[in-house]
Amino acid sequence: MRILIVDDHPIVASGCRTVFADDPEIVLLEAPDAESGERAFVAEKPDICVIDINLPTVSGFELARRILAREGAARIIMFSMNDDPVFAARAIDVGAKGYVSKTGDPNDLVEAVREVGNGDVYLPPAIARSVAFARPTFAQNPLSKLTSREMEILRLLSSGKSLSEVAWLVHSSYKTVANTSSIMRQKLGVRSSAELVRLAIESGVA
Repeated sequence: MRILIVDDHPIVASGCRTVFADDPEIVLLEAPDAESGERAFVAEKPDICVIDINLPTVSGFELARRILAREGAARIIMFSMNDDPVFAARAIDVGAKGYVSKTGDPNDLVEAVREVGNGDVYLPPAIARSVAFARPTFAQNPLSKLTSREMEILRLLSSGKSLSEVAWLVHSSYKTVANTSSIMRQKLGVRSSAELVRLAIESGVA
């Protein structure tokens, strides 16, 4: 089984190598960011992708979206320092087959790879319970109205990127990003880009 690890922290990649060191059937491939991760997926065709949410340029959610646009059956496990059920729910909504917290039991990743590799889905039990009980409150969050693509653009805007920079990062046109920004303002009931960014920061998107 070929597993692509997309994470910009060398210590995480090293930890993954240690976790799977005793399994001769697993070959690990590594990439430090979304761009190289996408290239590695195309070139190497891994069986499973393990993607960190917080990558240097665009997020792991955006990379997952790109990979799934190329190969709808791609098996993706999102990997994060955050065990907030909101992030796990977003991973599921994007199309990931698993979600594992870096702060959890290292065996969670092994179990996730085993389950997803067998065609199943995986959430650590504690996170699965949190997602199940938190679901009713997600709808109360105004950002729940946004699509995955809109959330990525909002995250980049709230990090200080200009519309032109965002367009380049998400492989889109300036006009499309500007239109998306306008749509988000309408959905969220704010009048200006500054209000949009403030709402994103207050909601913990940035």
